[in-house]
Amino acid sequence: MDIIDAIILGIIQGLTEFLPVSSSGHLELGKAILGDNSIPEESLLFTVVLHFATALSTIVVFRKDILDIIKGVLKFEWNEDLQFVSKIIISMIPAVVIGLFFEEQLEQLFGSNILLVGCMLIITAVLLFLADKAKDTNKKVSFKNAFIIGISQAIAMLPGISRSGATISTSVLLGNDKTKAARFSFLMVVPLIFGKIAKDIMSGDLTYDSGNFTSLSIGFIAAFVAGLFACTWMIALVKKSKLSYFAIYCIIVGIIAIVFSLLNS
Repeated sequence: MDIIDAIILGIIQGLTEFLPVSSSGHLELGKAILGDNSIPEESLLFTVVLHFATALSTIVVFRKDILDIIKGVLKFEWNEDLQFVSKIIISMIPAVVIGLFFEEQLEQLFGSNILLVGCMLIITAVLLFLADKAKDTNKKVSFKNAFIIGISQAIAMLPGISRSGATISTSVLLGNDKTKAARFSFLMVVPLIFGKIAKDIMSGDLTYDSGNFTSLSIGFIAAFVAGLFACTWMIALVKKSKLSYFAIYCIIVGIIAIVFSLLNS
């Protein structure tokens, strides 16, 4: 993978991890358009590096919140911070179950499956349209809500379903405050990303070639910077009920992906 491709894919990952347009779907589209011929292990390593970059950008954006949560948890009281962490853990359960028991079946859905990506992007668009029409409230995410949002996160493991779009939409449709929904959505994925990275490293599936160091580094920086921008921007957009713009975008890209797939089948 050359430097230009690494920059493009890094920016795609950084933007789409937070913007509700599906990072996995866009990475699949990007690889198909750019003609990514890297072997699966190299492609997996690059994807892991990009996800690590976006997880880091989330930590930077929410550094104050995370520090406050850690301080609250260390008080060893059933306070709001410990409850929040408990909700995050509950939200992780569906995705962990899918990741542990259905990883092989899930991986078969990737690999330039453009038709599936297109269809799932249209489903994402429907969710965003519905969420944009929901009334704003001051309601916090409950324990029951956390599990339901977690189910949405697990479904969003399909390429083309936006994780942030699905989780934020689900949270808002459950009647939660839009800003709190976005905050919960972005923080709930961080432990999952680090867990997935740790699992991939321990599995031995990742291979490193020193010749790819430049591409990996450039991709990491591009994803990290784009992630900082997208995460901050997305919080403001959710608060202002601007998700319908992304819904339109998802419909357009989804239709293009479907047509592209049919023409090349």
